[in-house]
Amino acid sequence: MFRKLLVANRGEIAVRVLRACKELGIRTVAVFSEADENAPHARLADEALACGPADPRRSYLSIEGMIAAAKRAGADALHPGYGFLSENSELAEACATNGITFVGPPAEVIRRMGSKLEARRAMQAAGVMVVPGTQEPLGDDEARSVCEAIGYPVMLKASAGGGGRGMRLVKDAKGLAKALPRARSEAQSAFGDDSLYVEKALENPRHIEIQVLADAPGEVVHLYERECSIQRRHQKLLEEAPAPGLDAGLLAHMTAAAVTAARSVGYVGAGTVEFLVCRDSFYFLEMNTRIQVEHTITEMRMGVDLVQAQLRIASGERLPFSQDELCPRGHAIEARIYAENPEKQFFPSPGTLRVWRPPVGAGIRVDSGVEEGSEVTPYYDPLLAKLVVYGADRGEAVARLCAALQDFRVEGPATSLAFHRWVVDDPDFQAGRTDTGFVPRLLARRADSP
Repeated sequence: MFRKLLVANRGEIAVRVLRACKELGIRTVAVFSEADENAPHARLADEALACGPADPRRSYLSIEGMIAAAKRAGADALHPGYGFLSENSELAEACATNGITFVGPPAEVIRRMGSKLEARRAMQAAGVMVVPGTQEPLGDDEARSVCEAIGYPVMLKASAGGGGRGMRLVKDAKGLAKALPRARSEAQSAFGDDSLYVEKALENPRHIEIQVLADAPGEVVHLYERECSIQRRHQKLLEEAPAPGLDAGLLAHMTAAAVTAARSVGYVGAGTVEFLVCRDSFYFLEMNTRIQVEHTITEMRMGVDLVQAQLRIASGERLPFSQDELCPRGHAIEARIYAENPEKQFFPSPGTLRVWRPPVGAGIRVDSGVEEGSEVTPYYDPLLAKLVVYGADRGEAVARLCAALQDFRVEGPATSLAFHRWVVDDPDFQAGRTDTGFVPRLLARRADSP
């Protein structure tokens, strides 16, 4: 096992990795920007090093800075968390060059799956169904021709990345003329690459993802599914496991496809294969080559610490279990608590957390990187915490979530707690009827109500 590990991140995920390391007896090094000098993650580590100004481009997004910090601290491993540099193949390569173990898949796998077009080609070669669309970047004239050929609605997508950036739903030719320059500009800003491709838009599919673990000798297992359909502008807001009402036969085919996908690209570590589900069909969407924000619900249901699994695999250990030994139990739900105002179109809400009192109790877990008195700045993602609940079945989990949301007290910045209360009160959610159109329908109903 590693002697010392640098966590190249901040906030909730940095705290999560630090605690996993402490349980394994690994000494830890945190990095902090000028805005995070007093942040909880900087105090929890055995050592903490300044990494630059508040601007993430000069701190948490600096490959040179992270490598320098790891070398200065004498760290023999680096965990990137999620976001920032977590899916940056250049960081993985820099770690290898400097004799530092990168906790994640090989650089070539990150690069291959980070290109949405290359990932589509790889999945087709492996026999995994992809959404109908193009296999190469398109110029504007080519995009117009393809859209006419496959028929509207379509999705414009950035070739170089995901997370909803550079992505536009286009319903007709007039909309395409407006969407092309905006999507290219956003893709260039986010990824330094303005290339786009086109996929057929699926009308309100379900968004289902499969968690996988793979070791260096090539053993791959899945840890079942997560329902991630409750999202706004392609950003997930609430996830649950298992996916309500998902056909068992369809799930079996999806988990097999996820294992095939990971094995076909030589994956190593923890990863997630995401699918869109329409009725009795499913299509590959993308593969996330990192730990996911919503990994917590899989941990609760499977009894497996996924961050510790990442660390063990990266240190050279084999998977400690076979597929047959993995047995899911109960139901888990995660609500992402953001510093955003749902009453004002989810506008960001920076400020000081004057009161911060998360709920406690049986079956409740709160992963957070803030505390009472923390300053929520506009520089970083506004995720404050992940409220995770577990129950013997979905009914118990939903009831526990409802109570926990009522008990969660925050004063200072506006938060998304109100939104989650709207969700749990919604009859469709209570019945397990969700898809990617759920949030727009929910907000429309609230707007129309007296």
